Amino acid sequence: MKSSQAPEIRSATIDDTELIHDLIYQLAVYEKAPELALATVEQIRAAFFGQSPAVFCNLVVTESGEVAGLAIWFLNFSTWTGTHGIYLEDLFVLPQYRGRGYGKALLKHLAGLCLERGYHRFQWWVLDWNAPAIAFYQSLGAILMDEWTVMRVEGQALSELAR
Repeated sequence: MKSSQAPEIRSATIDDTELIHDLIYQLAVYEKAPELALATVEQIRAAFFGQSPAVFCNLVVTESGEVAGLAIWFLNFSTWTGTHGIYLEDLFVLPQYRGRGYGKALLKHLAGLCLERGYHRFQWWVLDWNAPAIAFYQSLGAILMDEWTVMRVEGQALSELAR
């Protein structure tokens, strides 16, 4: 990629479903948890391209037309600002394309969507052991929200809570 030329960012289409599924699995491998990547191609197709999708995917494409990575996101809402925001679920760039600005291009694209749509927040989680990602995000102006603790209920505890 030439430094003066921004990479192409495009919305994923239904034809990209298997590619998205593969990239999600590769992200899970990178995050040392491939056994947790349980989503099927059919689930991804329905979630991203069904009748009323609530999750979205953008792909970053190299000059030669290869997909270098993806951003998967959905809308959240801030009761304090009274506006939606973008929650980035996954950002992944294939290893051979890292360091070329593709991740930054995806983040810039989503930040631009926030501004264009009047959203006040763009946020995501990052694994605390992923020092390179944390440093990268901080270099872009992101701040660690260490005063918050993520809570999750799943599996048996979810079933018990629902009773």
